[in-house]
Amino acid sequence: MADQLPTAPAPIAALREAGVSVWLDDLSRERLRSGNLQEVIDTKGIVGVTTNPSIFQAALADGDAYTEQLTALAAEGKDVDEVVFALTTDDVREACDLFVPIYEATDGVDGRVSIEVDPRLAHDAEQTAVVAKQLAETVGRPQVHIKIPATETGLPAITATLAEGISVNVTLIFSLERYRAVMNAYVEGLEQALAAGKDISQIHSVASFFVSRVDSEIDGRLDEIGTDEARALRGKAGLANARLAYQAYEEVFATQRWQRLEAEGGRRQRPLWASTGVKDPAYPDTLYVTELVAADTVNTMPEKTLDATIDHGEVTGDTVTGGYEEAQQVLDALEGLGISYTEVTAQLEREGVEKFEKAWAELLDGVSAELAKAAK
Repeated sequence: MADQLPTAPAPIAALREAGVSVWLDDLSRERLRSGNLQEVIDTKGIVGVTTNPSIFQAALADGDAYTEQLTALAAEGKDVDEVVFALTTDDVREACDLFVPIYEATDGVDGRVSIEVDPRLAHDAEQTAVVAKQLAETVGRPQVHIKIPATETGLPAITATLAEGISVNVTLIFSLERYRAVMNAYVEGLEQALAAGKDISQIHSVASFFVSRVDSEIDGRLDEIGTDEARALRGKAGLANARLAYQAYEEVFATQRWQRLEAEGGRRQRPLWASTGVKDPAYPDTLYVTELVAADTVNTMPEKTLDATIDHGEVTGDTVTGGYEEAQQVLDALEGLGISYTEVTAQLEREGVEKFEKAWAELLDGVSAELAKAAK
């Protein structure tokens, strides 16, 4: 498949060879209309795009690319929620169209664009499933992934959406326990889809496991402890957590339960490394790329991280599967210092939902202000 894709810079080609798909963690109408997204596809080797409420909020606040459509929607009497739905689905549809050649070259594995369900619904499974279906139908492209947060109440929505034959990007995963529940929700969704007579080979999914935020939170706690032992663990938790997630992935997709689905055309739910921009300048800016190389994974990067990888990323093959024992030792050492893994991951999930809710509120406020201007 790799040789059917556009030529990529050497480090991205090396990632591709190792089984890593590189997606861009950004989308805006300005990127679409200027031809920038197409240029990034052609020159930087990306094979997909992810979005979130923060990205859309930033896109709307930057420039006037949305003014014309906003004015037209205001004239139609659309309310703010309808306008946001229209703006975001139009962008995602247009991005999907750019990725058609990659989608076809990879048999639907890549060429994917994600769009998130309104994060205010993160704790309402029934309504999340309803909106997920509306988003998929409105975008109307097979490449779309509907992003659903991996909250406890989000799990049934993930299963229900997959059972409808809709591909899902499960987001905001921080803990190994929740990740296993996400994989179970995926398998259940495919089982239900198969029982309903759907072609499960057309259902795809990624599980977005967040990395740098784990280090940011745990490093702060290690700094408070301040001992040499604590300092020696800085910058190790995020990678350890992700590597153990990949171990869990290998276990789940080797079970007889999964093999029955695979025999019917089921696709593995790939781990996706999210939050891969380095937040501590003391760390290499490609840390969460070069140290998380494993087959059948996705790394979704902000463009700054993508450019750093292209410029000086050293890809040396698989940097995950040989490190499970050491990774577990890191988490055990943190527990030994009194840093609760369960508490940290629960906090990060809570904060992740709150961050997206805040960005969504800002997006709605921004659209409301633009609608008010257009109405004058």
